[in-house]
Formats: sequence, structure tokens, C-alpha cells
Amino acid sequence: MRVGLYPGTFDPVTNGHLDIIRRSCTLVDRLVIGVAINRGKGPLFSLEERVAMVEAECVPLGAEAGCEVVVHPFENLLIDCARDVGASVIIRGLRAVADFEYEFQMVGMNRSMDNSIETVFLMADAKNQAIASKLVKEIARLDGDVTKFVPVAVKEALHEKLRA
Repeated sequence: MRVGLYPGTFDPVTNGHLDIIRRSCTLVDRLVIGVAINRGKGPLFSLEERVAMVEAECVPLGAEAGCEVVVHPFENLLIDCARDVGASVIIRGLRAVADFEYEFQMVGMNRSMDNSIETVFLMADAKNQAIASKLVKEIARLDGDVTKFVPVAVKEALHEKLRA
């Protein structure tokens, strides 16, 4: 069984994430979506809320593609998380050249810790290249329309969270 790990903070999950997840499901038999706890980023949504949003949006995508999708919160090193879930490949999405430099360093460090786990990059679809969770939150905070960037349920969760 080919197991892939797609890690991120998913605060919140965006249409860009969903595009990468949908495409990843064609590459592996089981896709583990690693939701990083990452307290340092100060997420808007709690871990439980992020996990629930990712499960609601992504498990059906896996079912459509014939791929098992599992959501797995993690706080350890990415390479250790990959080992923990039995992943042979880490999947990363790239939006722009700026992403590549950081990701290139990460791959080098991960390979030095465990060279049996490959990293695969998927380029964001052109319509999703500008989408970033940070920008989506800022648009929503300023009462902008995020309909083009996130699923309806996530849009509603953003509005609910920001109006609380």
C-alpha cells in the first residue's frame, strides 16, 4: 500500500489545499493529512476545529478517488510523523518560486534524517496559486468575500469565528 503524507496547518483549509489533496489521491492508496499543531503560528481555529474541517472536506474527496483519507494531528518533526503513519512519500504543494527555496531546504534536512522517504511536489493549479490561508483570514477579517478561496462550510466557519 502506498501511503502519502500531506502536512500543513490548514488554518483554514483552502481550495488550494483541496486541489493538492484531490490530485494526491491519484498517487497513493492512503493519504494521511497531517494537521500540524504548530502553536507558534497562533492559529485562528483550534486543532479540533481544523481537524473537523479537513475531515469534512477531504474524506469525500478520497472516497471519490478510491483513496483512503485519514486526518492525523501532529506536533513532532515532519519526518517522524511520516514514519509514524507509515508514509513513503511526503507531498508538498508549491504556489510560487518563493515556496521552492524553503521546501528545498526542508527536503535536504528530511533526507539527511531518513533518505527512504521521498518528497513529491505538486504545483498549485493556476487558479489557486495566490491562495494562502493567511490572506484568506485577512480578507475575511475585513469583511471581504472569500467565496473563491474556500469551501462554503469553511467560509461560514470563518465568519462565525471572526464575529464571535
